[in-house]
Formats: sequence, structure tokens, C-alpha cells
Amino acid sequence: MTGEESRAVDSFDVAVDAVAHRIVHGGSRFRDPVLVDESVRHALENLEELAPLHNAPALRALADAQSALPGLPHIAVFDTAFHATLPAEAYTYAVPARFGIRRYGFHGLSVQWAAEQVRVPRLVVCHLGGGCSVTAVLNGASVDTTMGFTPLEGVPMATRSGSVDPGALFHLLPREPDLERVLNEESGLLALGGSADVREVGQFALDVFCYRVACAVGGMAVALGGVDAIVFTAGIGEHSESVRDGVTSRLGFLQPFEVHVVAAREELVAARAARALLVS
Repeated sequence: MTGEESRAVDSFDVAVDAVAHRIVHGGSRFRDPVLVDESVRHALENLEELAPLHNAPALRALADAQSALPGLPHIAVFDTAFHATLPAEAYTYAVPARFGIRRYGFHGLSVQWAAEQVRVPRLVVCHLGGGCSVTAVLNGASVDTTMGFTPLEGVPMATRSGSVDPGALFHLLPREPDLERVLNEESGLLALGGSADVREVGQFALDVFCYRVACAVGGMAVALGGVDAIVFTAGIGEHSESVRDGVTSRLGFLQPFEVHVVAAREELVAARAARALLVS
């Protein structure tokens, strides 16, 4: 990362000043980008169980990068950071405070990029890829989002279930001791249509997926007081016209609103954040 503009690179054959690492879950401790040292690494390891599909691989990649580039600063940038503006009514669960849990939200780097590309007062960002979330952005700030304490909450995803009645999970636990893995790796589109690839599933799976995403957009309209534009981003959002049509066709009551497709560039947001930390 050199010069005035931050950019992503595909190899180590260029001069760089620092390495930015996307960390999905920062928990309650991490919000702003942070220089990774041993204490930070240890704290991040303690958060692995909150995002099992993401934090553990990210920490392995961090260790590999530190071995390959030991003389450079390594900076952790958090997907939860953009959602630090969630109001209490949006991040609070209706459970006893002693549980110490709250909603954090994820895909923040992607949502931030989308909001920078489509500048309207009331924006809904549908990040639809392997993981899926829907976020309400009011005047550039996140005010509600579908993912919560972990990236498992919300709409169905490629292999993740999204929200499921907790009572149903209690019912399943005695005979599904590996329930957490099943909800993360064997559910979502894979369970609905036999494939995690939206291009390979049947109409029923698409209908369920699009319906749940559209319902989430409708919920975000409440947080925003209406919708000026909807952004579709990430693999499914960018490349599946049938999904975009399946979602927007269910939202006629919100008209008029613009529809935009934005290529996800989380790496650029992470690089910018790392650079800002270095020069601060």
C-alpha cells in the first residue's frame, strides 16, 4: 500500500507499507482498525466461536502473512465496525441483560463501499453471496441490519440457515448434537435446493430465498422511513438477475425506488482504513 491511493494487490511482488486483514467479528472490544500484536491476536482467538466460518481462517491467513512479511505492520479491520451506529432499539435482544449479548451486524466493509457508491438518504444494501445480509443505511450510517450476535442470524444464505425459531433448535438438540455445524454448513440454499450455488437450485429454493430477502428489505424500510434505493452486491446480488427480480417484484408497495448493482470492493475499504491508521 503506497502513495496517495490505496489499492488491492494479488501478490507480494509490489512495494507495500502495511497489510490489512478483514476480520469478520470484532466483538465488543474491537471497532476501529487496530495494529495486530500478541495481545490483539489472543483477543481475536477468543472470538473465533462467534464466527466459526470466518474468524479462524482469517487468523490463519494473518499468521501466514506475518510469516511472509514479518517487517510490515499488520492491521485488523473489522466487518462489525460500520454497524457501530446501530441504535439501541436495533441492537438489543429481548433477553436478560446478564447474558451479555447484543446484535453486532456484519458485511460492514461491503455495505460501506456500496453506500459510498450510491449516495441517497435512505438506502438498503442487499449483500447476497455465500453469506447474506440486508442493511438499512440512513444518511450514510447503518441503522439496522439482519445479521446479529453472529453471522448466522437473518436471511437464508448459501449454506447457513439464517434465523430459525429458537424453540425448534431446542427441539432438535437432543438428536442433532452437531447442530451448530449443520446450521452453518448444511442449511440455507443447500438444504432448500440441494446446492449452495443459486444457479443450480430449483424454483422453490429461489422463492424462499427471494421472499425472505424481500421481507428483510421491507423491515429496513421501517428503520429508514421509506426507501430511496436498493443496492445488490456480492456474488448472487451482482450476478443473479433472477434473484434481483424476485426480490424487487415483491416490493412494489415501496415504489418508487432505484435499483443499483454495485461490485463489492471490501479490500479497498480495508486498505483505506489501514492506511488511515498508519498516518494518524
